[in-house]
Amino acid sequence: MIKAGIIGGAGYTGGEMLRILLNHPQVAIAFVHSSSNAGNLISDVHSDLFGDSDLRFTGSTDFTTLFNLNDTCAGDRHAVLFLCLGHGDARKFLENHPVDARVHIIDLSQDFRLKEQASLGGRHFVYGLPELNREAIREAAHIANPGCFATCIQLGLLPLAAKGLLQAEVHIQATTGSTGAGQGLSKTAHFSWRNNNLSVYKAFEHQHLNEIGESLIQLQGALPQAINFIPQRGDFSRGILAAMYIECDLSEEAAFALYENYYATHPFTHVSRKNIDLKQVVNTNKCLVHLEKHGNKLFIVSITDNLLKGASGQAVQNMNMLFGLEETAGLKLKAVAF
Repeated sequence: MIKAGIIGGAGYTGGEMLRILLNHPQVAIAFVHSSSNAGNLISDVHSDLFGDSDLRFTGSTDFTTLFNLNDTCAGDRHAVLFLCLGHGDARKFLENHPVDARVHIIDLSQDFRLKEQASLGGRHFVYGLPELNREAIREAAHIANPGCFATCIQLGLLPLAAKGLLQAEVHIQATTGSTGAGQGLSKTAHFSWRNNNLSVYKAFEHQHLNEIGESLIQLQGALPQAINFIPQRGDFSRGILAAMYIECDLSEEAAFALYENYYATHPFTHVSRKNIDLKQVVNTNKCLVHLEKHGNKLFIVSITDNLLKGASGQAVQNMNMLFGLEETAGLKLKAVAF
C-alpha cells in the first residue's frame, strides 16, 4: 500500500487529489496538510466529501511521524508527497522542511518544470508528461507535474514534433475555466466578472510556453519558427480547449495515422475523427485530440480537464508509474454528459 501525503490540501488541486486518492485501490492517505485549516475536517472545506472521510487537516510537517517511516523497512520507498502549492511556494517549502529521501515528491507547481530549475538539494525532478517521458518517469524519484495549458497544447503537438514536422509557425488559441486561476479571489476570478465574459491575458508570453518549448525541442531538436499562444479566460469552471493550426504537407489521413500511432499505447490520450467538445473530458483524466486539414494548414483541437489531466489526475498517473502500477489505477473517471 502506498502512503500519500498532501501539502496544500485545501485548494482546488488538493481537493481533486483527495477525491481520487480516497478511491484509489492501492493508496492510503497518511495526512493532508493545511496551515490555515489545521484540525478541521477535510469535508468542512471540500463539502462534497462529507460522508466519505473523517480525515482532518494537520499543521504538522513532521514527515517521519506522519508517514510512520520508522515503522517501515530500511529502503522502503512506498511513500509519496504531493505538493499542491502555489507557484514559487513549493521550492520554498522544500528548502524549509526536510523530507526523508525515501519519500517520492510530486510537485504540481511550476517550480521544477524547466531543466535549469529541476534540481534542489540533491533532488532531481523529471518532467512528468507521460506521453513524452514515460520511461524516465518510471525510473524517477521526483516528478515536476506539467502545467494545465502546457499539457493540453503539448498533446496536440507532440506527434508532429516527433517527426520533425514543426517547421512553420504554430498558432494557438486556448481557453481555460476559472478553476485554472486557483482558489484565491481576484478581480478576474470573481463570479460576477467572469460570468458571461471572455478575456485574453498574457498574449504571446504565457509562462507555460517555456515548458512547451522544452518538450517540443526534446523531440524535434530545434524549433525554427515561433509558437504563438493566445490564452483566454472562459466563463466556465473547468476544462481547457486549445485550437491550433500550422502549415503542414501531410494529408488529413496521414495526419490521423501519425497521431493514432503515437498515442496507441497511451491510455488517456485519444484521437477522435469526429469533432470534440469539453463535456467529453470534464471530470476525467482524458485528453481528446481532433484533426482537420484546410488547404495547406493542419488544424488541431485538444481538450482536457485542467484540474485532472492538467493537474491532480496526471499527478496520480505519474504516481502510478513511479510505483509500477497500471497507469489507469484509480483514474477510471467518467465525464458528466449533461
